[in-house]
Amino acid sequence: MGKKRVMVPAKDLDLSTVKYEHEVVKAPHLTGLMLKLFVRMVEAPVLGSLIMSFLKKQNKMVEMLQNTVIPEAPMFKPEFPPQDAEPSVVIVDEERKPEDRVELALKCLPHYDPASCWSGDSLPSFRYWKIRDYAYAYRSKLVTPSMVAEKIISVIEDCNYHKPPTPLLISFDAEDIRKQAAASTRRFEEGNQLSILDGIFMAIKDDIDCYPHPSKGATTWMHEVRSVEKDAVCVSRLRSCGVILVGKANMHELGMGTTGNNPNYGTTRNPHAVERYTGGSSSGPAAIVASGLCSAALGTDGGGSVRIPSSLCGVVGLKTTYGRTSMEGSICDAGTVEIIGPIASTVEDVILV
Repeated sequence: MGKKRVMVPAKDLDLSTVKYEHEVVKAPHLTGLMLKLFVRMVEAPVLGSLIMSFLKKQNKMVEMLQNTVIPEAPMFKPEFPPQDAEPSVVIVDEERKPEDRVELALKCLPHYDPASCWSGDSLPSFRYWKIRDYAYAYRSKLVTPSMVAEKIISVIEDCNYHKPPTPLLISFDAEDIRKQAAASTRRFEEGNQLSILDGIFMAIKDDIDCYPHPSKGATTWMHEVRSVEKDAVCVSRLRSCGVILVGKANMHELGMGTTGNNPNYGTTRNPHAVERYTGGSSSGPAAIVASGLCSAALGTDGGGSVRIPSSLCGVVGLKTTYGRTSMEGSICDAGTVEIIGPIASTVEDVILV
């Protein structure tokens, strides 16, 4: 095709014969003060455009893109193909209301025996209270969502004064939590709870929209270029089940790391050993569950960002099949490996979430 170069479609590519051609890239090697100066120049309105145009021309980037034919769609979505149902597998109707789907999941769990969990003086000093524990306590009027909310608010507010500080949340509004908890308390008083998840406290990773909180992705600027108008689909579904959302959980900046180290908002520490990392990038969601403050949280996972911190913090994290849950309303909704997944203290609670 003359000057044009046609890329071979992936399905027709014979990897055994492919040879990698090393491209010579000319770019300035900069560190320290020179790097800072170069960044300032690139970010300047006019000068920056001239510099980038020169670098692109020098490396033939524009020429390469203009003269290359790519006979494929720009992204491959690896959705799992439909299959025949396996024996004894419960089929969940995706069109059902979220509260109906939670009820179906509840029927898959073993019988709940309150006597095994509520044994008076023999209760341990610390334990992970499961979703069904809270539901039983609410129905039995042992406690109300508003009472639990006050305890959680008190601990979260104290976290920033710990030595060392333990910033679990990036965005947090105590009055909003109280308002959600009061509404849930009224539903229990009236016998109109929405689902088994009503009154359950959950945190949402900072790259998933949870209105009216901004989604910063743990950066200092993302909320300035990307506004939040409504809940992400997954958050909306949880809210319709009565979940109380405590705020946006800390994370490794833009999910670009596996430690959870964050210079912008502070590093969330492992609740089991504060001198250790939580793992990342869903550091805040894993830590807030591991600390016992929330029954569950939502994280995102492309290469381990739910599973790594769950492992390091001793809780349960699930990376679902790609495309299994809607990514609409998350910062990373255009990827081909990323999912939104639950973190909880038990497999049982992961099933319900």
